[in-house]
Amino acid sequence: MPEYVQQDQPEGVPPLKLTGERTLPDVPEENYWYRRHLAVYEWIAERCAGLRVVDLACGEGYGADLLAETAAEVIGVDANPQAHEHASLRYCRGNLSFRRALVEEFREPVDAVVFLQTIEHIQDPGSLLERIAEVAPVAYISTPNRLTLAPPGAEKSGNPWHIREYDAIEYRDLLTARYDRVEILGVYHARRLRVHELAIRLGWDRIHPAARLTKPFYGRFIPAISSRDFKLARGDLDKALDFLAICRR
Repeated sequence: MPEYVQQDQPEGVPPLKLTGERTLPDVPEENYWYRRHLAVYEWIAERCAGLRVVDLACGEGYGADLLAETAAEVIGVDANPQAHEHASLRYCRGNLSFRRALVEEFREPVDAVVFLQTIEHIQDPGSLLERIAEVAPVAYISTPNRLTLAPPGAEKSGNPWHIREYDAIEYRDLLTARYDRVEILGVYHARRLRVHELAIRLGWDRIHPAARLTKPFYGRFIPAISSRDFKLARGDLDKALDFLAICRR
């Protein structure tokens, strides 16, 4: 497997390697996944204006930095030493700080918890959700949809970092056991990615390899994807790419 490393980092900021555990900006080959996650952060940021927010498992830090554009204060928490160092050096705002710690260790009262694309990595998600419910009245928690991520009938995808993946019913059951009100939105393709979906249905995956267009086409297409090529909506959750749960106690 080729090794991908972040490109064009600011002076003094060590680039991170792509391992599959977390997504990264500034890696052209990873842009689809980065923009898919960024779309959710942007949606949440609009609802966190003026709030004190913690971004648990913040990874590289791009999401915490985006939240800090509108929030009164953002705390990014991640246990990985390389990610913590990178985030602390790259994202510098007066209302943004980073802490190296396990997500289970965070106990400070905040207005909102953001916990994206990580619950599937947790050995005991129920206990962690109870702790999250104790520190904030609202939590934004996302996870991939097993039905669209894993092969048909499989218990999980091949991602080695995932302990358990959920369908919509399983995910709702997990959350409603700890929260009084749970709303789940789906993340779906939009704009050019929706057109790409339709092209695949019409046979595009047979055409581009035969015409030797795969590398030149996707070498341009993937880096051009933006967060606007995804949408959050109420819809058929079985067809969603990811779930975003808005949980209130």
